[in-house]
Amino acid sequence: MKFTKTLAIVAIISALTLIGCSSDEEKDASLTDGSLNGGINDASTNGFGDGSGANGGRFGANGKYGAKGANGLPPEFSDPNNPLSKRTIYFMLDSSQVQQDFIPVIAAHARYLLANPSQHIVLEGNGDERGSREYNIALGEQRSKTVAGMLKAQGVSESQLGIVSYGEEKPMAMGHDESSWELNRRVELAY
Repeated sequence: MKFTKTLAIVAIISALTLIGCSSDEEKDASLTDGSLNGGINDASTNGFGDGSGANGGRFGANGKYGAKGANGLPPEFSDPNNPLSKRTIYFMLDSSQVQQDFIPVIAAHARYLLANPSQHIVLEGNGDERGSREYNIALGEQRSKTVAGMLKAQGVSESQLGIVSYGEEKPMAMGHDESSWELNRRVELAY
């Protein structure tokens, strides 16, 4: 009975979140970091300059990111001062709402994906060990869908996005305490 109620609650929350994201008339600025209405090149949050080409060599002559590194991604993904180097998005307990610190990270990845339409990303949702396996799979999926919705709100094509949920099956930290659980409540961005 508890599982059925939990699953019903997750389904309702998922439906409400998707309904809230589906409106073309009103977009919540907190989901898009204000970049939906032309602020996509806001240097205060993204570290990419003004979008006019004066970008410190981040883009090649064709407007794409620079040469690929050993892992197949441009060097920006290895620069700890660049938001693209962060490929983990964290969440609060029992929540699919992105922590505020990671909204600029998602915006940076959206800009990269927009500049590289042939690039694909898999959003790997995860949860901590608390809750049932089924609940954590559903929550991990909802977390992935939340990040996907934020990327799509900034113009990323759905064809560039893949979603998977591992629930509690792929923990980042093996401990059984709050500091470990915090690390496990995440979405990994896999290019």
